[in-house]
Amino acid sequence: MRRVLCLSAAIGSSKRDLAMFDSAWVTITLLTAAPLLFSLTVHEYAHARVALAFGDPTAKLNGRVTLNPLAHLDPIGTLSLFLVHFGWAKPVPVNPMNLHPRRLGDIMVSLAGPLSNLLLAMVSGLLLRLWVFKGNPNHTYSEHIYMLLYWTLVVNLMLCLFNLIPLFPLDGHHILREFLPDGMRSDFMRWQVRYGQVGLLAMIFLPRVLNVTGPIGAMFRFVIEPFVHLLLHAAV
Repeated sequence: MRRVLCLSAAIGSSKRDLAMFDSAWVTITLLTAAPLLFSLTVHEYAHARVALAFGDPTAKLNGRVTLNPLAHLDPIGTLSLFLVHFGWAKPVPVNPMNLHPRRLGDIMVSLAGPLSNLLLAMVSGLLLRLWVFKGNPNHTYSEHIYMLLYWTLVVNLMLCLFNLIPLFPLDGHHILREFLPDGMRSDFMRWQVRYGQVGLLAMIFLPRVLNVTGPIGAMFRFVIEPFVHLLLHAAV
């Protein structure tokens, strides 16, 4: 539930980018879905792998320290993703009591997912820039490669930034919790469990109902879109 918005927001804000391609709808769907599913898989794998590195074998025992998408993708969440642009992956099971040191481990496990997406965004951005300036525009599959790299960049930037929002159940609320004084963490978590998800859903759906630009749309419009434009059009 926390990730698919990255795809719906990006698609909603970038139809003009897709208009430049005279590709079949199925081709476009595959070229946008593949980066999303791959990025979700890497995101969840990173959580599981870092948890194991800090001493918690829970994810490994549940078969989650793998890059096999079938281990991470929720069937209903994935179907919902393509039907209504809103979905989710299986949460990675982590036992914080097994992490050593516990607080640093919890922070790093939570950061692992967004940081893995940032790394993928950096790699795809570099390849995209090289393709734009060095690629062969007359190649039969040139536009397909461009789209694949473009969506890999956009999806991973969205996943990174969106998951750092400090609202339950996103990674950001785990990170913020560990920086709070001991006496505040219990109240913080009670508030998050009671209101965090409601606030997140309101952030997602209210702008659609009111037909206004919400925080997610603003994130894409004022942060990601200018960055991608600068990346593609800045002089070498």
